[in-house]
Amino acid sequence: MFQFLVSFTVQPDRRDEFVRAARRTARDSLANEPGSHRFEVIADEENPDVFYLNEVYADIDAFDAHAGGPYFAAFFAEAGTYAEGPTWLMRGHLIDDKAAA
Repeated sequence: MFQFLVSFTVQPDRRDEFVRAARRTARDSLANEPGSHRFEVIADEENPDVFYLNEVYADIDAFDAHAGGPYFAAFFAEAGTYAEGPTWLMRGHLIDDKAAA
């Protein structure tokens, strides 16, 4: 599994728009991209202008398919006008039980 966490800083008057755009992208990606496993939109506990996207894909190829797809493009076309980011906070591959053996 390929996972990552990114943050965005959003203009205060556009927070609701960002959440709608991110949730729409999550819904459409999970429904239509077979390698998409999780897409969470998280509000920062202390700063209301900061949001996180926590995403999980089957592998890096599934993420690349997402990044080259229409939902990703539509999200950045909209959110890129009022949000700074993404700032990569974490990305990597899940260490599963097989790797420990």
